[in-house]
Amino acid sequence: MCFFKQCGGSFMIKKYVLPMVSVCALLSSSVFASPVLMSSDWANEACQEWNNEKVLTDSLAENWIKNDKDRGYKVMQIYRSDCANSGKIELTIANKNGKAVCVYGGVVKHASVDTDVDYTMWADTKRWKEMGAGDYGPMKAMMFGRLNFAGPKVEAMGNMGPFEKFLLLAGKVDSTADTCPN
Repeated sequence: MCFFKQCGGSFMIKKYVLPMVSVCALLSSSVFASPVLMSSDWANEACQEWNNEKVLTDSLAENWIKNDKDRGYKVMQIYRSDCANSGKIELTIANKNGKAVCVYGGVVKHASVDTDVDYTMWADTKRWKEMGAGDYGPMKAMMFGRLNFAGPKVEAMGNMGPFEKFLLLAGKVDSTADTCPN
């Protein structure tokens, strides 16, 4: 084994250092990169965060999750409205052991939602980030047209506290909004 000066520096750099730099760059850009806001990877992480939030799992289990037309689940499809060519993502929430549990987060599995029980929500990226940071809650977001949704409005109005916790997921799940989801 030789040291840098003894081996002739360029050989050492080419053979050992450059490949290690390439591996580190690859790992930092793909394995450890934050998911794109509202991508399927983001939805999967948001689903996990949902289950860690007692207000969502417990408070929504009281009445909200029971309004499911006896299907056993509710669907929430969400998207960034300024990302024209991006699809929606979906969270599926089910009643599991008396809790409103997220059982799926990812690409849309339900072609359409039943607006009597399910939700579709959309906002510009800037607004998702503001709501995720807690700059304002769902009431202000809806009143000023910053958040749009289709679904049971009376039910949503009766669950503003949990709904606010849901909006905070946009900031709680580490993500990047520099690009639109695929």
